Amino acid sequence: MNTTRIGPVTWCGIISGVCLLIFLFQKILWLVVPFLLALLLYYLLAPLSRRLVMSGFSSNVAAAILSGAFLLVVSIALLLIYPMIIANAGEWQHTLMRYLEGGTRAIDAFASAIQQKFSFLRNLDLSLALRENLLVFAENFSSKHLSSAIFNAIAWLPTLVLAPVIAYFILRDGASLRKFIGESVPNAYFEKTLYLMYALDRTARMYFVGMLKLALIDSLFLIGGLSLLGAPSPLLLGLIAAVLGWVPYIGPIIGCALAVMVAATDFPGDLSLIYGVTGLFALLRVLDDFIFVPYVIGKSMRIHPLLTMLMFFIGEAIAGIAGLVLVIPILAIAMVIGETLEIIFRDTRLRARHNYAKKLRHLAANQDLE
Repeated sequence: MNTTRIGPVTWCGIISGVCLLIFLFQKILWLVVPFLLALLLYYLLAPLSRRLVMSGFSSNVAAAILSGAFLLVVSIALLLIYPMIIANAGEWQHTLMRYLEGGTRAIDAFASAIQQKFSFLRNLDLSLALRENLLVFAENFSSKHLSSAIFNAIAWLPTLVLAPVIAYFILRDGASLRKFIGESVPNAYFEKTLYLMYALDRTARMYFVGMLKLALIDSLFLIGGLSLLGAPSPLLLGLIAAVLGWVPYIGPIIGCALAVMVAATDFPGDLSLIYGVTGLFALLRVLDDFIFVPYVIGKSMRIHPLLTMLMFFIGEAIAGIAGLVLVIPILAIAMVIGETLEIIFRDTRLRARHNYAKKLRHLAANQDLE
């Protein structure tokens, strides 16, 4: 995406629009999340839908077959998973608390080793103070946040059924919607409208499908690395950490902390394993930033690092973790719209054609009256 055409006024409008959308989306997050999942599902099913249409099926039937099959899979999965989550919620909370305590002991051992290595730290009792603070944090986290997070996840699961339903309507009516938009704009702006719809579709597809591919690559890398290091539960930890990687900055840190806590609990005193797990996540962060993200998502999705950091802070301040996840795709789409509108506004010949067409229509409408 070429952003050199975007001027300061347009940038102000883009940033203001992104902030307003994040604030509004926070109020209807129960609908925004299924809609985003529906967009991801649409981009995954669209090639299959085109093949079915080319095979002789109508677009309605193709959309119904694909969306219905996915809806059936999601419904069966929810029926199987939902009772299991409710039955094991207490046990999982106890397990997570045990891992928190294991991570606390590992940090305490690391602080003691540092304190013994440097003589000027031996009289500060850093290990004791750190142990007490970490234990208080673990108890507060378990009592205040962990239970609510588990029950919120249980309450959110049924909304996933909306994703294939929304995807069905997008698959069925996507072409009709594009045709309706194209017929609604003046003829002078028709070409720019086509470009705008193409650019929006390309940007959204590049982001959502790219993030899914990135999660797959990260999960394979983490599963292989954790297996080579001998860490416990490499498959589950790799998948959880890859999904958490969708949350910028915070997600990779949480995933790394979770893997370290599990390793420290199951292999107490093995600092080499903890160092290895930490180094694996640090290596993945470097590979993501310099290789995986540019290759999978594409360089055209790159936004200036300063703007990215600023929008992350703004998104988190407005909507918390949801703002962190939503801010980049919303910003990328807003940049496409802002760039297109600025091109139209600066193109004096385009506006002159539109004004001349209005004048001709006015003359044609009044010719017989005069």
